[in-house]
Amino acid sequence: MSEVATASQQQTPLGGLAPVSLRVMNLATFLTQAARRHPDQPGLVCGDATVSWRELEDRTAALARALSQLGIGKGDRVLMHSRNNVELIVIMFAVFRLGAVWVPTNFRIAPDEAAYLAEASGAVAFLCQGEFAEHARAVAQAVPDLRLLVRIGQGDFGSVEVNALIDSRLGQPLPTADVQRDDPCWFFFTSGTTGRPKAAVLTHGQMAFVMTNHLCDLMPGTTEDDASLVVAPLSHGAGIHLITQVARAAVSILPEGSRFDPDDIWRLVQHWKVSNMFTVPTIVKMLVEHPSVDAWDHSSLRYVIYAGAPMYREDQKRALDKLGKVLVQYFGLGEVTGNITVFPPRLHQVQDGPDARIGTCGYERTGMQVQIQDGEGREVAPGATGEICVCGPAVFAGYYNNPQANAKSFRNGWFRTGDLGHMDDEGYVYITGRESDMYICGGSNIYPREIEEKTLTHPAIAEVAVLGVPDPVWGEVGVMVCVLREGHRLEEAQLQGWLQDKLARYKLPRRIFFWDALPRSGYGKITKKLVRDALAERGCLPLQAAS
Repeated sequence: MSEVATASQQQTPLGGLAPVSLRVMNLATFLTQAARRHPDQPGLVCGDATVSWRELEDRTAALARALSQLGIGKGDRVLMHSRNNVELIVIMFAVFRLGAVWVPTNFRIAPDEAAYLAEASGAVAFLCQGEFAEHARAVAQAVPDLRLLVRIGQGDFGSVEVNALIDSRLGQPLPTADVQRDDPCWFFFTSGTTGRPKAAVLTHGQMAFVMTNHLCDLMPGTTEDDASLVVAPLSHGAGIHLITQVARAAVSILPEGSRFDPDDIWRLVQHWKVSNMFTVPTIVKMLVEHPSVDAWDHSSLRYVIYAGAPMYREDQKRALDKLGKVLVQYFGLGEVTGNITVFPPRLHQVQDGPDARIGTCGYERTGMQVQIQDGEGREVAPGATGEICVCGPAVFAGYYNNPQANAKSFRNGWFRTGDLGHMDDEGYVYITGRESDMYICGGSNIYPREIEEKTLTHPAIAEVAVLGVPDPVWGEVGVMVCVLREGHRLEEAQLQGWLQDKLARYKLPRRIFFWDALPRSGYGKITKKLVRDALAERGCLPLQAAS
């Protein structure tokens, strides 16, 4: 795959020795190992269906054989569009087994977005859930030389269905492809909060380190006796978390249905004695604020991992009060496969105080190094704000076919996250916000997160987002959008007055809007781009004068 730009330098012989082999374990071997050690134990559960490790391995090997016979081989990109289900996981490991590249989409994207991902990734095959016929048609039109279109489940497109392919090849396994350390296995598309999504290239060698690191730093002691609940789309961070469970032969539970149902999630936690789950702060918030959290037994939980964004302090305290000291925070981007910092359960504190380390996202992950840099790439002093940069084996190989993005994202061997923050004397990292979220009002830098944290201490506020918008006098001014808790009422002037003695005057938002809900990405995150788009759609921009 010559088009893949790699950030790592080529290894050279040392001391006249012959070059060493860069061969590594194919990521699909995790599944083979789990099936060998625990063949009859459940590997996946979805509703009434339970799939053992042996069955999962057999179906994966059969699908790899089928795809190979249909012309898909090492290095080929295989696009997949589907909700969470057993087939998605079989497809993922079959693609790894082939040495091909898995290219999953967020199932919530529109057909034209799926077509763009197909073109941008150079996909030669598309496996698509039957209910997304428009996506299948859009991809087929965008990629006229597509070699293969396979349907997942019932639908009115494609000449072949994935389970039929598998069933016809059971007992005809395809050997697992040999791979090198830098061979791509996954195109991890960025969310595209600014500009169009880019394909971050994840490799077999890098991912093996990531799995080891997750087990070391996020879920120490995980074994085949554990159970994991899937509450986020497997196309991104939840998929990486699932592979970690496979590496330890821990069963993964997939909720049925397409709707997020807190009561069903807590029921599954009790029934399967779930010990870990990966999620995002907004989902943790919804789970712990739903009445069902008190109706089911969740004492089996050891690790509730949240990532994707820092959790607001008030939400963190509420979750700790309900669940106990099971929260694990990590900071990481898709480009670093989630591996930048960790804040483990023992450091989460319910009470405020010096030991609570309020606002930190933790310390460096094992084998990774973080540095806070100024605009010229120089390390800044402890406590000073700069860009969070990182190096280590979890950093991706680069963006696929995008030399401009690679040049911008790497500097002197460091990956530039685009996040602003600082590090204290003990190495704890604090995120101020995205560089793109910061705005300048009258020459002063303003970081929305500080304003949001203060606002969330108001008893009537459930959610809040602050962003800067252009202003002819001050350059930029702040706009706040709030969601009220059920049964509460609040006026703009009241909240402005309440904030006056909690924030410097120049940090006070110019306008405050109250909405029923904040817009979320397909992964449950509240992004400033979506809020800004919604403000424009509602006619709030340019700013209207307060009534």
